[in-house]
Amino acid sequence: MKTVPLGSTETRAPNIIAGMMRIADKTPEQVRALYSAAREAGVDFFDHADLYGFNHPGGYHHCERVFAEALGLSSAEREQITLQTKTGIVDRDWHYDSSYEHIVASAEDSLRALGTEYIDVLLLHRPDALVEPEEVARAFDELESAGKVRTFGVSNHTPRQIDLLKTAVRQPLVANQVQLSVTHSAIVAQGLASNMTGQEDSLTRDGGGIVDYCRVQGITLQAWSPFQKGVEPGVFLGAEDYPGLNAELDRLAALYGVTPTAIATAWITRHPANMQVVLGTTNPPRIADAVAGSDLPLTRGEWYGLLQAAGHHVP
Repeated sequence: MKTVPLGSTETRAPNIIAGMMRIADKTPEQVRALYSAAREAGVDFFDHADLYGFNHPGGYHHCERVFAEALGLSSAEREQITLQTKTGIVDRDWHYDSSYEHIVASAEDSLRALGTEYIDVLLLHRPDALVEPEEVARAFDELESAGKVRTFGVSNHTPRQIDLLKTAVRQPLVANQVQLSVTHSAIVAQGLASNMTGQEDSLTRDGGGIVDYCRVQGITLQAWSPFQKGVEPGVFLGAEDYPGLNAELDRLAALYGVTPTAIATAWITRHPANMQVVLGTTNPPRIADAVAGSDLPLTRGEWYGLLQAAGHHVP
């Protein structure tokens, strides 16, 4: 299992994260099996959000509670893992809330739901157009000084949105969780076709260069939905509408003696930005499949070949 720096801190973390978004309806036995498979594969980093499970009768923080109640971690085992959660999305009149009151209240609720005294990483889940950086800073300062949250970050934020937060937030932002897969890869592909009129990948989006920006700023990128086609539902693995990509994934899987899932994972982990891949699977064997791609040394030709097979233009 390859480890990567967690932001600009001295902490190193596995480049594969176990996402807990889909455990709302899982039994305690199923959650324990998923957790055990992750730990056995070397994954000790678990991703949550206050929103996960909100449409279940358990409501907000439901998946956090399911996780904690199923595992009943001892204090010693709790110290062995990293718990990350997110806040900022409100389902009532669907909106975003990065106010001091909401951040602190949500973090307190997450602590109770997870049955822990501290959260290792707290992320702002989505950019809030009404954000007041001073309020975010006050919330982060209070949570940190109380020992309730150790590090902070963001999710789905652009370079300028991060810069705005940094006008008041004094803690280093250790992570930015963004959607990324070989088929949903505009943040990586944009700029490759620079100065080429008419090419989709020549366009500048979101202020441009979030990958380069995070590398310069020492922010770890976390890739969510690493096997998702894009904005449309479904995964690209085995999908009939991606025959060329799947043929290349199958070819490389046979070459390296792994599964296509490992190759799709390796396409992300091969990038020198030292990204983390956030798995959403609840199928224990798939964790091991993905982990096999944690440090798989795709060549530059293989990496670019997958990008082209996914439909991107490499001049």
